[in-house]
Amino acid sequence: MPPKSQWKTQVYVIGAIAGGIFGFISAYLYARAAEEELSRTGGKPQLSTAQVIGLLLTGLGLIRQISESGKPAHK
Repeated sequence: MPPKSQWKTQVYVIGAIAGGIFGFISAYLYARAAEEELSRTGGKPQLSTAQVIGLLLTGLGLIRQISESGKPAHK
């Protein structure tokens, strides 16, 4: 592998690991909150369409901020 592309591979690996950790923690916290709601009300937890859209938009905003951090600062 040429040295120039080695940094990209490292970025991809770190990003994949960080994404996996973030996804796991998110799923764990959601499951824990849903379990508490289930034991409190007995009802199955449900996400509304508005909540899903809000989460997707927030995720897209986060991705945009991360991609912008790779650009040099404007003077």
